[in-house]
Amino acid sequence: MSPSSENPILVIANRLPVTLSRSSRGLERRHSTGGLVSALDPLLTHRGGTWVGWPGTKLREGEQLARPDDPYPMVPVELSASEVNRYYHGFSNATLWPLFHSLPDRARFDRHCWDSYETVNRRFAEVAAEWSDGAELVWVHDYQLLRTPLHLRRIRPDARIAYFLHIPFPPYDLFRLLPWDRELLRGLLAADLVGFHVRGYAQNFLECVERLLAQRVDRDSGLIEHGERTVQVEAFPIGIDFRQYEQRAMAVQQREPRREKVVLGVDRLDYTKGISQRLRAFERLLEMHPEHREKVVLLQLAVPSRDQVSEYQQLKREIDELVGRINGRFATSGWSPIQYLYRSLPPERLSQLYRDSDVALITPLRDGMNLVAKEFVASQVDDPGVLVLSRLAGAAETMREAILVNPFDIDGTAGAVHRALTMDEAERRSRIVALRRRERRNSVDLWANSFLAGARAAGGKLAPPADSEFDAWVGEFLRGYHLALFLDYDGTLARIADHPSAADLSPGMRDALVRCASRDDTDVGIVSGRSLDDVSKMVGLEPILYAGNHGLEIEGPGIRRFTHEDLGHYRQRLQELARDLEETCIPGAWVEEKGASLTFHYREADETQHVRLAEEAQRKIRAAGFQSRQALCAVEARPPIGWDKGHAVLHILRTRYGPAWSASVRPVYAGDDETDEDVFRVLSGLGRTFRVGSADVPTTADRQLADVDAVLAMLQYLARR
Repeated sequence: MSPSSENPILVIANRLPVTLSRSSRGLERRHSTGGLVSALDPLLTHRGGTWVGWPGTKLREGEQLARPDDPYPMVPVELSASEVNRYYHGFSNATLWPLFHSLPDRARFDRHCWDSYETVNRRFAEVAAEWSDGAELVWVHDYQLLRTPLHLRRIRPDARIAYFLHIPFPPYDLFRLLPWDRELLRGLLAADLVGFHVRGYAQNFLECVERLLAQRVDRDSGLIEHGERTVQVEAFPIGIDFRQYEQRAMAVQQREPRREKVVLGVDRLDYTKGISQRLRAFERLLEMHPEHREKVVLLQLAVPSRDQVSEYQQLKREIDELVGRINGRFATSGWSPIQYLYRSLPPERLSQLYRDSDVALITPLRDGMNLVAKEFVASQVDDPGVLVLSRLAGAAETMREAILVNPFDIDGTAGAVHRALTMDEAERRSRIVALRRRERRNSVDLWANSFLAGARAAGGKLAPPADSEFDAWVGEFLRGYHLALFLDYDGTLARIADHPSAADLSPGMRDALVRCASRDDTDVGIVSGRSLDDVSKMVGLEPILYAGNHGLEIEGPGIRRFTHEDLGHYRQRLQELARDLEETCIPGAWVEEKGASLTFHYREADETQHVRLAEEAQRKIRAAGFQSRQALCAVEARPPIGWDKGHAVLHILRTRYGPAWSASVRPVYAGDDETDEDVFRVLSGLGRTFRVGSADVPTTADRQLADVDAVLAMLQYLARR
């Protein structure tokens, strides 16, 4: 097929679409199998692109991954043996895999494995960034790379990034067991589109984002307001190459007639697949319905997986013992109830098993989708079999004509198998025809094309917060209490300007402040890093309280003017520091002296010099004995006297309302940068706090607001509530 005129895409996955191995003949390469490769390989071949992934082994000097006839570039990401152990076997498969499959007792939480996971995800992003020029979309796949979108966004802020998770996403109560839950969510929210197999997983993700990151979420539209960006969340159920399985089933040789009916189980050997529970259910079937003895066999195919991991070795021993015990209990001279195969089979042989089985017993304890169920359906080209499917598999959301079971309900599963074995042909055919029609339509090609269309369309915006949202956030909290409303100035009440003198209040914001301050049940305070004189001049409203220099200076109604008693020891040294920082300035950088503190600004300087300027300013500030705090394109120097905006807000609350202020007063605070985090921490559990603007950094605020316009909407709500 000739390359498409469409722009290429860049795929990032844990593994490449080829598997490397070594033999006496040297390095050998074979095409990988699996749903991901079958979906994306023809896509990249058709439209062009690149696949970034781990080759599975370390390439030696002189060895080449690429071949001249490759339809697209495959770019290896090198991993050390330690990284494979900690990133892949450790965090990916010993932490995320069991937890995301709702088996938290099997999950292991290890800081060293998390650190390796973060390092490897960053490396995937760095390698991909080198190959992303000209790509219409960077498409990141699966649980091994949950942090890659964030690292890629930092390198390529304008890239179009999409992510798809191929396993379940757990509910909030399970996901929050992760010590790094917020970090993983922020990793995914760097993408423009986040995709899941089914709506239930998408809803779990939306709830986790709302409750753990305090983001605005529209569950109906699947939109998340992540600071100044909006992320689309959708369900894209993956399918199979239906025609390939259908044709293979039609081509293989018909089986010889046999006296037993066949119940088929096909799985990777993994504790999530419910093989042990399935064996016990089949044993229960033979107990409850002895008429099936010597007339039915369970053919269980277990494909080896992670056989070097002790937990999987233990699982194999458990299954071996179960098979031996059940066969020993029920077998006769001419019949064994369970035929157990621990190996993989060639595609043609597997298609024959699918086609000729009377029942497919697919009962995972939890599964992202489960393509085996779809492969069985596609292979039903002759006398129709019956699909018995776990309702805990993602496939159950659409494969409604299957007999759905709870795999933990041994008796219920046994009863479902009995029903399937005794079902008349008319019902069997009706069910399989409906299943085949849907799976033929919802092929893997449709999945890939639907996802790409979703990625192109992503970019919608949430409407500004409505009164109903603010009512949910603060309405009940304030009911019956006096409101102490505290607000930062720059980036919260006024948009960030190239120069602080240009950061003026809009008429609408000024009006909202006046209306809030005029209420009998509301007091308003402005808490700013500006000097006290500067912030009171910029706002110019009464009766409003003003706290300048991060609260080192305070004045306003109901409180005696406050100047921190230790400031006098540092004024002379601040002036000396200012002169020293002036020597660091280049065009576009300047020093703002504020009496009790100072700020080194570099917003208008050459962007290539920003990192150097910030590091040099921080070094000089610390050398002079002052605290250094990073702000937006600025570095602040504060006296080391253990005082910040959080201390200032508590001082105001105690002084203005008395030591028992929390009995009658409820504080609300909104701010946009790191200096406001001090207030968020102090008011945690005591007030309601809002972080304004970028969501790329962690926050301890209760909620996040996208911008100054959202702050205006909140003030208007508070004024008329």
